[in-house]
Amino acid sequence: MKVVLAQINPTVGALKNNAQKIIEIIREHTPKCDLIIFPEMALTGYPPQDLLLDKSFIQKTQEVLNGIASSVNSTAVIIGSIRKENHNIYNTVAVIQSGSVIAYRDKMHLPTYDVFDEVRYFTPSEFVEPVEVSVNGKSVKLGLQICEDLWDEEYETKVSKSLCNQGAELLINISASPFHINKHNERIELICDKAKDLKCSFIYCNLVGAQDELVFDGQSCIVNSAGEVIFLSAAFEENVQLVDLDKCKQIKVLELSEEEQIFRALSLGVKDYFQKTGHTQAVIGTSGGVDSALTAAIAQNALGRENVLGISMPSIFSSDHSISDAQALAENLGIQFEIISIKKINEQMLEGLSPIFNGSAAGLAEENLQARIRGNILMAAANKQGALLLNTGNKTETALGYCTMYGDMAGALAVISDLNKSQVYDVSRWINTHFKKDIIPQNTLTKSPSAELKPDQVDPFDYDVVSPLVDILITEPERADELKEEGYDPALISDLIKKIRLAEYKRRQAPPGIRISSKAFGVGRRYPIINQFTM
Repeated sequence: MKVVLAQINPTVGALKNNAQKIIEIIREHTPKCDLIIFPEMALTGYPPQDLLLDKSFIQKTQEVLNGIASSVNSTAVIIGSIRKENHNIYNTVAVIQSGSVIAYRDKMHLPTYDVFDEVRYFTPSEFVEPVEVSVNGKSVKLGLQICEDLWDEEYETKVSKSLCNQGAELLINISASPFHINKHNERIELICDKAKDLKCSFIYCNLVGAQDELVFDGQSCIVNSAGEVIFLSAAFEENVQLVDLDKCKQIKVLELSEEEQIFRALSLGVKDYFQKTGHTQAVIGTSGGVDSALTAAIAQNALGRENVLGISMPSIFSSDHSISDAQALAENLGIQFEIISIKKINEQMLEGLSPIFNGSAAGLAEENLQARIRGNILMAAANKQGALLLNTGNKTETALGYCTMYGDMAGALAVISDLNKSQVYDVSRWINTHFKKDIIPQNTLTKSPSAELKPDQVDPFDYDVVSPLVDILITEPERADELKEEGYDPALISDLIKKIRLAEYKRRQAPPGIRISSKAFGVGRRYPIINQFTM
């Protein structure tokens, strides 16, 4: 059997454009293959969220799907879509052949954890049954399932096993499985185990692209009945590939380093955020520090050097190297660069605020004022150029509230908000190694991090200690006592918990960030702002 695995990058709600892409692939490959497979919700994009509550969206989706069906001849086509029956909405796979939809198979297991909220919209399927399609005049039973149906260990119904027990000759899972570091390894291992246990070949077709906070990495695959990978699609890019199942042999699965996974995921996240919202230009506040340097490098890779503007905004507390390092970065990346001093603006603001500040000793308010002046400058530059401001805050700082609302928290997209400080350094060093030159200046990588909002200021954390602890407390807060028993300072653990909790109100007002971990701030983490729970 010749199969086309169409790992595509749809846009949520762009029904006409998504359909056109699907039709073009069908027309190009129909003469050459027996079966064409598209990912989960390839037609609508994933996740459509409350678009699903709009009756016109559901109706239009069905109309567009029927239009696609009319373009299909004898080749069987599998497309992820939605459908409505009575008052129920289903996450579905449509099976198309000879000009019409011959069958639907609906998603049974609806995830409600982390970033998923499918029970809000969908009704689960009540049955599991293979679909028969015609291939070269012969009937073939396909075992169709959707994303979470693969991860059925915690569910009563074992979808893959049930399909095989009913005579499925080939298992097919269409997915919109969001990326997090090393998620691909988990998928491959699970698919190989199921294929080997059930003695049935398995085709997995995953979405690629980015939608708001989520990145989809693709890496669709085909596994034979011996549990061997015989085909693997590209990572983080569209890939439409014709595969002859009868001629494929086992291949070696090459693993990307964590740093490369992060860099490519964030680059795709930025690229799609701009393209799918109709923007091309990015503005970044380049301080000479590692966070803004990494953000700029990702933006340049995603958007092109001509579309990125870095702005350095020195104050009376700025060191000489903060400007020189920012300038060196801009030269290394080939991006546009401007220097706008905030000294006079800050003086004028302090003079204007003197009746309120009333001669009191300078403190946090004065420090934050500088950050807010910089935020205003960056937003003004972005507005003037029709650009988007990229936020440069990392996860450790965001978790602990070491950021200024309406200042360095400004932006349309928080590029590295799911990277802890250690990961920021790791990915920055990887960039220099990968591209075989110092794109991120060495001084940026070796100097002590500082906000430079007061004389001789350095960040108040030992990031080597604090960053991994913060990650644990975010992902597994129940481990707080265990960390104390392991020898970590109880006062430090309690302080970190307190800071994470107190900063919740800030994060509610932060720009969306790109998810690369299994527990990111955003839709997958919902903590109350008012929270007095104690362990």
